[in-house]
Amino acid sequence: MGKVLAICISEKKGTLKTEINEAKFIEDFGIENDAHAGKWHRQVSLLEFNKIDEFRKKGANVDFGAFGENLVIEGIELNTLSIGQKIKIGDVLLEVTQIGKKCHDKCQIYYQVGECIMPKNGIFTKVLNGGNVKVGDECSLDLDI
Repeated sequence: MGKVLAICISEKKGTLKTEINEAKFIEDFGIENDAHAGKWHRQVSLLEFNKIDEFRKKGANVDFGAFGENLVIEGIELNTLSIGQKIKIGDVLLEVTQIGKKCHDKCQIYYQVGECIMPKNGIFTKVLNGGNVKVGDECSLDLDI
């Protein structure tokens, strides 16, 4: 069982995201008011808390959302999941569509933080079932679907 530690959104792609307490997840679209929402395979990005914590222990002072992640999750090793794996957070159901990403250019995140951990450790999902998610909500791998 995992837990949502942070929900982050931004107005533009490639920028740091800011934390919010609750978000509306829209089926086949993403998070309401987030720049990455849309009809594509990378609607919601997730990053495991341990990866951020490891980065902080190297001396970096980074807040949640610094790597452009929408959700910070504790208790699930996200980068070990497979494409097609489903993650359930209350009524919301996410499907893993991509593990990591290739950074073609150094984005704003790289210049502000000095490195980006999303290419190796982030995962991307699409929203199969919408609903509301709050910080502190439990999440789990959905083995039934």
